[in-house]
Amino acid sequence: MNPQAAEWVEKAEGDWNAARQLNRVRKDPNYDSVCFHCQQSVEKYLKARLEEAGINFPKTHDLIKLLGLAVAVEPQWVAIHPLVATLNPYAIGYRYPGLTATKSDAKAAIKDCKDVRRVIRTAFGLPV
Repeated sequence: MNPQAAEWVEKAEGDWNAARQLNRVRKDPNYDSVCFHCQQSVEKYLKARLEEAGINFPKTHDLIKLLGLAVAVEPQWVAIHPLVATLNPYAIGYRYPGLTATKSDAKAAIKDCKDVRRVIRTAFGLPV
C-alpha cells in the first residue's frame, strides 16, 4: 500500500474507533457524532482505495460519488452501495440543527460501517 493510501486508512480507523467509543457512552450520548464518524470512516476508506489505485477524486463527502469511482477497480463493491447510501446523509445534515440521529440510527450506522470496513480492509489484505 502506498504511503498516502496508508494515511487514509489510518484516518479511517481513527473515525471507526471514535464511532465505537461514542456509541458506548450511556450518559449524554451523541448519536449524531456516532453516525458522522461512521460516515467519515467509510469516506476515508473509499479515498484510500482510490488513492492506492491512482484514481483522482474530488474533495467531497459524497460516498455514492466515491463508490462510483471505486467500482472501476473493485466492481464487486456495487454490493455495498445500499450500506454506503444509508451512511451518506450523516456527512453534513446531522451535524447541524434540523436532523437528529437516534440510538437505532447509531446502531445501524455502526453495523453498516463495520460491514463496509470489512470489505475494504479485505481488499487491502488488512486484518478485519
